[in-house]
Amino acid sequence: MNLLELADWRRRVAELYSRARAEADPAQGHAVWRAGRDELFRHHPQSPLPADHPLRGTGLPYLPYDPALRFELPVLPAEPQRLGLGTGADGTTTLDRVGRVEVPGIGSLDVWWLAQYGGGLFVPLRDGTSGTQTYGGGRYLLDTAKGADLGGTAEVLVIDLNFAYHPSCRYDPTWVCPLAPPGNQVAAGVPAGEVLTADPR
Repeated sequence: MNLLELADWRRRVAELYSRARAEADPAQGHAVWRAGRDELFRHHPQSPLPADHPLRGTGLPYLPYDPALRFELPVLPAEPQRLGLGTGADGTTTLDRVGRVEVPGIGSLDVWWLAQYGGGLFVPLRDGTSGTQTYGGGRYLLDTAKGADLGGTAEVLVIDLNFAYHPSCRYDPTWVCPLAPPGNQVAAGVPAGEVLTADPR
């Protein structure tokens, strides 16, 4: 693995989220994010898409932006928990639960702190669409260690379900990703974000 290329990928992802946050209209920020993400997946040497993958040509499929699915949520107390998730050759990803958010219409999601990479917030999601409309292992909402950060304050997180995205292992089985633990699995379907196939509407 070329570590300088990986560092550049992470830098570009962080810059992309920064540009999205800077837009006054969250829907426009989402459009900026989508376009930038397609560009990275199409051309960057660290793209998880194999060279001949059709999504390099079509772009990644998403449901249309729904402003009702963007929330600014307080981080509520949760019983501390340390969790180790196997990630293949990388060993184990260690997570510490630092709180939870109550997402209207969806339910409670644990907020984790990554012990690796110098730390970062991590909010994965496995919902009622997983395995049918979306990747069976779930999606990510936040992964601030890798730049996927929608903002907030010391007490509040921006959780925008429209930004739910598939982890790299969805595209190429050589990647191994930490997936949603029980506290990040909900029965409700989340009709937003990245999906497996283009929106039929």
